Amino acid sequence: MKRLTLFIGICVFLTGCSTMKPEDFANSNLKFDLFTYFDGQTQAWGIFEDRFGTVRRQFQVDIKGTLDGNVLTLDEQFDYSDGEKDQRIWTIQKMSENRYEGTAADIVGTAQGISAGNALNWAYNMDLKVGDNTIRVKFDDWMFLQEGNVLINRARVSKWGIDIGEVSLFFTKPANAS
Repeated sequence: MKRLTLFIGICVFLTGCSTMKPEDFANSNLKFDLFTYFDGQTQAWGIFEDRFGTVRRQFQVDIKGTLDGNVLTLDEQFDYSDGEKDQRIWTIQKMSENRYEGTAADIVGTAQGISAGNALNWAYNMDLKVGDNTIRVKFDDWMFLQEGNVLINRARVSKWGIDIGEVSLFFTKPANAS
């Protein structure tokens, strides 16, 4: 029993030590400004992989961002490879230079975002539609601005503290975006 307790303690300690923080990216040469990046049209392509690394869904997203003072509204139109279509409308408020709060119909409470350098980290709970059911999951959502104005988004999805999958998205601005 002592070995099991020690093993669990070491795993918890190591997991805690390896957790990324936005400030880890503060010295990046690139600076990600959420409002500037998503103002106007943006396109994204993504996949959802289950916890075993199997791709379960593929999709494309067309996003229209509208700025009104310190509020950014994102109208996301999802096209899934299986023919399903969906929409999510985010309302994001800039709380300070590097802090954001976001809401959407399927987000439980408020998403909390912190940015530094080329990175932004969102933490939120979502009521995720799966077939005819809805399950509440937690997102640890990271965005990383890259050269060429490409944005990489990796989000770990968990339930009861257990990873159930990962979402990967790649964003770009169309040539005629405004």
